[in-house]
Amino acid sequence: MPSDNDLSQKNADWQQLENRIRQQTPARLMEGRTGASYHTSTQLQLRLDHAAARDAVQSELDLIANFGQEFVERWRIFEVSSNATSKPEYLLRPDLGRSLNDAARSELTEQCSHSPVLQIVIGDGLSIKAVSTQVPGLLPLLFAGASERGWSLGRPFVVRHCRVGIMNDVGELLTPSAVVLLIGERPGMATAESLSAYLAYSPRQGHTDANRNLISNIHQNGVQLPEAASRILNFVDAMLKSQSSGVNLKEELQAPGHIPGGPQLKEGL
Repeated sequence: MPSDNDLSQKNADWQQLENRIRQQTPARLMEGRTGASYHTSTQLQLRLDHAAARDAVQSELDLIANFGQEFVERWRIFEVSSNATSKPEYLLRPDLGRSLNDAARSELTEQCSHSPVLQIVIGDGLSIKAVSTQVPGLLPLLFAGASERGWSLGRPFVVRHCRVGIMNDVGELLTPSAVVLLIGERPGMATAESLSAYLAYSPRQGHTDANRNLISNIHQNGVQLPEAASRILNFVDAMLKSQSSGVNLKEELQAPGHIPGGPQLKEGL
């Protein structure tokens, strides 16, 4: 029979393994059970996370409530809309979220500069929570980095009921060299605060995901804001130099923990 010391060592080894696994993923692994059911604490957390995901999808954007008066005024952010007229229609008709409505086209033409090097767009997407949590910290980092590089910047704006394809309309209308769309990701059971950054060089009608690059999982337990800003700016820099994006531009990530200089980029085949 194993001794008490052997059992203690095995328990310590198992605890160490469990801790290492939990550090690698937010997935609910080795939660334990009572009979055929989760522990009460696990079940309650599941219900809480599921409710947060549903709220993130169903909530409507409110500039002041989501970003705060000071942030909106500082960055002169204003709101336009896609052709989707309500959240239910947006969820059922993705095509309507990929184009700007007529009022949005008129307002963007009037409010925004034309042909900047970089145009940053904020889209509500499938998680208002992600946008309201990540954008206030990320936008200043992007503007600071772009200004250091000497790029002209378009006035940022928010698109309500936004899908990724809206980048094509923005590109056609404002003719920026590069567009970065910060948009809420589909929330999951791990977090409802995950933001995506889609990037495209000179987007226009007919462009697809093959013409875009993506940095996803921008949140507290994923890609941190300083790293996200560095990667986005490095991507834009590479786009401007190669005059391309999407499958023609690849990102080579460094080993975990290596951020100085940011990710390396290379042109695709």
